[in-house]
Amino acid sequence: MSQRHAVLAGAGIGGLTAAVALHRRGWHVTVCERATAPSPVGAGIVLAPNALRAFDSIGFDVARAMGRATPAAMDLRRPGGRRLSRADTDALTARYGRPPLAVHRPALVAALADALPEGALQYATEVSGVDDADGQPVVRTSDGDLTADVVIAADGIHSAIRRRYFPAHPGLHYSGETAWRTVLDGGDGGPPERAAAETWGRGERFGVVPLADGRVYLYATAVVPEGYRPADVRAELLRRYGAWHDPIPALLEHIDPAAVLQHDLYDLAAPLPRFHRGRLAWLGDAAHAMTPNLGQGGCQAVEDAAVLAHLLDGADVPAALAAYSAARGPRTDALRIRSRRAGRVAALTHPLAVAARDLAVRATPARVARRALDDLFDGFALAR
Repeated sequence: MSQRHAVLAGAGIGGLTAAVALHRRGWHVTVCERATAPSPVGAGIVLAPNALRAFDSIGFDVARAMGRATPAAMDLRRPGGRRLSRADTDALTARYGRPPLAVHRPALVAALADALPEGALQYATEVSGVDDADGQPVVRTSDGDLTADVVIAADGIHSAIRRRYFPAHPGLHYSGETAWRTVLDGGDGGPPERAAAETWGRGERFGVVPLADGRVYLYATAVVPEGYRPADVRAELLRRYGAWHDPIPALLEHIDPAAVLQHDLYDLAAPLPRFHRGRLAWLGDAAHAMTPNLGQGGCQAVEDAAVLAHLLDGADVPAALAAYSAARGPRTDALRIRSRRAGRVAALTHPLAVAARDLAVRATPARVARRALDDLFDGFALAR
């Protein structure tokens, strides 16, 4: 039997995880990435226990590849510093078997790329279309045509392949918020202890997350019109967050404006009717773009990749993709909706609504918070 060939469009975390998983199951893989080279500039990502279990299922040891340091706790605070809630790492480890791991996205991408055979990842190669009319997909790329046994569209939130095959889908929905993200070296005004925190104001949030390599990931969100871009990023962030609790002001003084990423936050306006068509499958943001409010966008892409590779192992491709679509659709859409609702609560602006929100957070029983995390962290399973 000849070696089966998988062509993947997109070299983000989801696409590379799927490529690594399939390669380790004996597939020949080709990853087409339109960027000319990996970007050294990027944000952080917190890999929750469900994503770490998905990585385990494909034999990729993230802790070994990225380092073992994790935040000691995750505080939720008010701008003056008052704590609303805390998620303790020891408690998370006891309940879910491991703590979250916060890493630099470009470093994770590089580690996944290193796990692929030489020549599998092709930069400056854009996928312009997929022709699967006769059941043998042909992928049209800027470097020529590729035949494949399966094609995986991991081409991100603005997926051109999704738009082509689901032309009636309403597309993306703007959440009402924009986000700024950057990473600081550990010595650049970083917090004195390895503690992560997210702070909620009125229509504004600020997060500080120590990364496994000693650096510090910063993110901020604000309710603004779609497309809003300040002329001076540092001045904008200082105006919004410069009077908030320590260490936020010191961190803002050390940012490099050129290294700050800004993206408006979107999710899919409605679920896709399915995640496959014949021998073509979608995963990650291309399939179920969600806002980052639950920290599950990248984690769900990793789950997608693990489940898809598992189902494709020795199986008929169209049947495996139909099973993948059935397995992943309900979970990811439930999280998409839940993340949107969480974002609306966090982004409240009216003083009375904000006061009621904060009171509700402080009054939430621990057992209720644990059940909410159980749905996230215990929800990963390899489909049959």
